[in-house]
Amino acid sequence: MTEFEGRVAIITGGSRGIGKALALALAEQGVNIVIGAKTMQDGGRLPGSVPETVREVEARGAQALGLRCDVRDDADLKNLVDRTVERFGRIDILVNNAGAMWLQSVEGTPHKRYDLVMNINARAPFLLAHHCIPHMRAGGWGHIVNLSPPLDPEGIRHMGGKVAYMSSKLNATLLTLGLGKEVAADGIACNTVWTRTLIGTLATQNLAIGSAEDWRTEDIVVDAIMAVLEQDPAKFTGNALIDDEILAQLKGIEDLSRYRFVPGTEPTPMTWERWDLVAEVAQQMYFAAMAPAPRPEGA
Repeated sequence: MTEFEGRVAIITGGSRGIGKALALALAEQGVNIVIGAKTMQDGGRLPGSVPETVREVEARGAQALGLRCDVRDDADLKNLVDRTVERFGRIDILVNNAGAMWLQSVEGTPHKRYDLVMNINARAPFLLAHHCIPHMRAGGWGHIVNLSPPLDPEGIRHMGGKVAYMSSKLNATLLTLGLGKEVAADGIACNTVWTRTLIGTLATQNLAIGSAEDWRTEDIVVDAIMAVLEQDPAKFTGNALIDDEILAQLKGIEDLSRYRFVPGTEPTPMTWERWDLVAEVAQQMYFAAMAPAPRPEGA
């Protein structure tokens, strides 16, 4: 029996990628899993679906509940929590994994795109924490994990070209820092996890962000989150953490070669200067796409 046996975790965006991999890792430790994501049918544009994750969780011996959840929708968020309590009677873990990326200038950010990143990256984690806290308090134990960067002064100086995205992510970090203090006495932790390098997710690949040699696999994020969840929530809370530092400090893992996306090639860390370059390329692509087509000669 593991320390996680019988606990219940809600994971948003768990139909593929990091969310799905985390769901399977937790299932192997005896955690019952609730997946909230939008893809309810197999065979879509991207691989993975909520039913597929549910099947794979159940194949590992855990119970699973899969629900369609658009994290921008208040009713969907409340339904996710209510149905979890109805099915399992408890909530122990919340991982706000669903995310949206938009690396554009303020000028290049339509209001709908701004609302998208803010609703998914900032508002949904806040509201889900709001709904989950009473149930975690009732159990005297809980972990909330957000995927957002440390509140680094150097990062703030490099927000240009990605203001909407970074504002939304740093909002989740501020939530973590404040909430970690609010609920520590209840045995509930709130921490953030961020990555040292790019991760070779489908989103990274589809958006052609960086090169494969500079990516690590999703496994490093999963292992880092698992290490955080192993900590006593009454004592380990309000931290903004980096994946490789988590593994070194909490697990004693220094050799990260197992996480290379391209075997034999050590990824380059994503400094804020490198993020600037990625955003610059994205902006050039955006404005090129938005430019009016040249008029034919003689028109």
